[in-house]
Amino acid sequence: MGIAEVESIHVHPVKAFRGHAPREAEVEPWGLAGDRRWALIDTGGKVVTQREQPRLALAAAEPLAGGGLRLSAPGQGPLAVSVPEPAATVPVNIFGTKVEAVPAAPAAHAWCSAYLRADVRLVHMDDPATRRPVDPAYALPGETVSFADGYPLLVTTAASLDALNSLIAEGTHADEGPLPMNRFRPNVVVAGTEAWAEDHWSRISMGEVVFRVAKASGRCVVTTVDQHTALPGREPLLTLARHRKAGSKLLFGQNLVPLSTGTIRVGDPVRVME
Repeated sequence: MGIAEVESIHVHPVKAFRGHAPREAEVEPWGLAGDRRWALIDTGGKVVTQREQPRLALAAAEPLAGGGLRLSAPGQGPLAVSVPEPAATVPVNIFGTKVEAVPAAPAAHAWCSAYLRADVRLVHMDDPATRRPVDPAYALPGETVSFADGYPLLVTTAASLDALNSLIAEGTHADEGPLPMNRFRPNVVVAGTEAWAEDHWSRISMGEVVFRVAKASGRCVVTTVDQHTALPGREPLLTLARHRKAGSKLLFGQNLVPLSTGTIRVGDPVRVME
C-alpha cells in the first residue's frame, strides 16, 4: 500500500442533513468546525434523524459566514438561518442524554416542518465546550461532543469500503452494491491503508492534529438509506451482521476524539502513532 492520507473531509452542519466536502477543516475539541452544531427536534424534544425521517438525506445545509445556514430541499425555497441570539435554552433528548440548545427563529421551524410534514424545531448547540460530554465509558475527563451520534469525529477507510462491497457482492442482496461511502456519513475518509487497518489504531495523526481512537462505530439503519433517493434497502447491515459483528454491534469505522486542535486538509498524511 502507499502512504495513508486524507482522501476527503465531510462536514454536516445540521445533523441528518446532507453534508459538504471542504478541502480543509478546523478541528475543535468537540469535532470539525461547524459539524453537527444544529439538529431537529420533535415536539417532545427528541432529536430527529434519518432513522425516523429518511427524507432528511435530501435536505442540504450550506454554511454561511458567522455560523449561519442556507437550507435547501426538494420542493422548498431556500432559507437563510442565522445563529440565534443568546436566549433561553430548550431541553434536547439525544439518544437518551439530555442537553440544552437554543431554538432557531420561527421561520426555520416552519421551513423544516413543511418539508417533513411534521412538527419539528431547529436548534443550535451554543456552547459545545460544556453542553454534552462524551460517553464516560470511553471518554477522558472534559471531553465533549456536538450533536454527532456520540463522538467528535468518525473516520473510515476507502480500503475497508472496498472490502465490504466485495462481501456484499457475494451476498443475497448483491444488487444493492456497491455502496458509496456517504452511507456511513464519516467526517474523514482515509486512503492508502489495508482493509480494516483502522481496527488496530489507538492513536493517529492527520496532518498537524493528533486523535485518540475511542471505539469502533456501531452502525444503525441509517446506513441502509440511499443518500441520493432517501429510499431504504437491506445493505450494508446484512453483510455487516455476517462479517463485522461484535456482540450486538455491527462495526464500520472508528470514533475519534481530538487530542489537539488545528487544521486538517485533503492530502494530509495519516500516521498511526500506536
